[in-house]
Amino acid sequence: MFISLFALVSLSLLLYLFNDILSDLRPVIKFSGHGPPTYPIIGCLVSFYRNRCRLLDWYTELLAESASNTIVVQRIGARRTIVTANPENVEYILKTNFNNFPKGKPFTEILGDFLGYGIFNVDGELWRTQRKLVSHEFNAKYLRDFYTSTLEDEVENRLLPVLDSLAKASKVVDLQELLRRLAFSMICRVSLGDDRCSLDPSQPISPLAKAFDIASETCARRGAAPIYAIWKFKRWLGVGSEKRLKDAIKEVHENVETMIQEKKKMIDDKGENCSKDLLSRLLLAGLEEEIIRDMVISFIMAGRDTISAAMTWLFWLLSCDPNTQQELVKEIGFGGERLLNRGKLNEMKLLKACLCESMRLYPPVAWDSKHAIANDLLADGTPVQAGDRVTYFPYGMGRMEALWGKNWLKFKPGRWFIQSNTKKRGSLKKVSPFKFPIFQAGPRICLGKDMAFIQMKYIVASILRRFEIIPVSPNKPVFVPHLTAHMASGLEVLVHKRDQLRKTSF
Repeated sequence: MFISLFALVSLSLLLYLFNDILSDLRPVIKFSGHGPPTYPIIGCLVSFYRNRCRLLDWYTELLAESASNTIVVQRIGARRTIVTANPENVEYILKTNFNNFPKGKPFTEILGDFLGYGIFNVDGELWRTQRKLVSHEFNAKYLRDFYTSTLEDEVENRLLPVLDSLAKASKVVDLQELLRRLAFSMICRVSLGDDRCSLDPSQPISPLAKAFDIASETCARRGAAPIYAIWKFKRWLGVGSEKRLKDAIKEVHENVETMIQEKKKMIDDKGENCSKDLLSRLLLAGLEEEIIRDMVISFIMAGRDTISAAMTWLFWLLSCDPNTQQELVKEIGFGGERLLNRGKLNEMKLLKACLCESMRLYPPVAWDSKHAIANDLLADGTPVQAGDRVTYFPYGMGRMEALWGKNWLKFKPGRWFIQSNTKKRGSLKKVSPFKFPIFQAGPRICLGKDMAFIQMKYIVASILRRFEIIPVSPNKPVFVPHLTAHMASGLEVLVHKRDQLRKTSF
């Protein structure tokens, strides 16, 4: 513990000294395009350290200054990193030359303790095998029907009663935490066939959900560490955040492994058709239990935080734009009847546009990295060296004037519609997934994209047609980009029942 603390203090002192010494010097290493000031040996470590608490906005500013919206970042103790907000580069990385840009060992090492051999943390043949199996299951009617019935049950019989009680009591609630609990319960039931979370805000968060939080946050800090060697050294010593990570992973593994054994026994006792959840299907496919465990953990992590984050930011954005919220409520309609009808949900074009606009400004995954196998050349001419970390940057892409115009900062769902000569809205635009890579693109495009939109549309519509969500604080929330992004300190709101009489005013 003392050695680790001494190393951190020494690093801080060195950076403080370098900050003064280098402030009047010009960088002597230059790369094509714009990027941070870079010096021999230490690279851009000083600038990186200065901006460590605002990396997303710092990268965005640098990218906006670059003619190609691409920068090169090099710092001591880390691989040379190319960061891009250029859709042509994104297409080249994720599709055109997909085989040269796997996740790579540096990425899988950061997440390996947590995600192991799950689909989101592997490359090559193991990835292809899992992808093929999961793609088949996700497209199967039984899973879609199971997903739909589970979603309806979670919303109608759990979420809405909780919101109703909160409205009656005029009690403040953290909407982000409530939506995370809902998403966690939903993904556990679909992936594991098991409910591990209470939606009651007065009840403590489940140990499994808490362990996921710790593991996700710590792994994210590994990736953003100024010097990678520090977290590796802490892991070797088994101290600090790495000790907490190890304990959290043990909690997650033990829980999931117990559920695997219970599910195997259930299948043995009741037969193959006893359950429709994903875990049952993976067991019946004959995969190794360790791989099944890792796959399930990956699905839970992805399905929990991404969806809840997107909806949380949308509710906040709608609270800042009453006109759009009023128009959206008009599209959704009032009433207590159940909404879960694919045709009706598909007709809600403004709702989808609002969700896309929310994720443009506040993407559930702020950035994603690959690692080049061989020397290459991106579409904009940026040279790539073997071993380089190549990062596409959805957060920055949503803030590029070249992609979204001068009003890129404004929440404007209308940008997702084809312009019409009449007052009636036109059709939704088909926006390139390489311009809007929220669900990735190319061979690794998210298999759960359609399910995610169904879940978000159903939940948001079910809430808005019955309740008004009013944030308590007037302050703008802070975006935190861990493995999956979230709102710092949550979103405290009051829940009011929507006045039925107002329907006559629309």
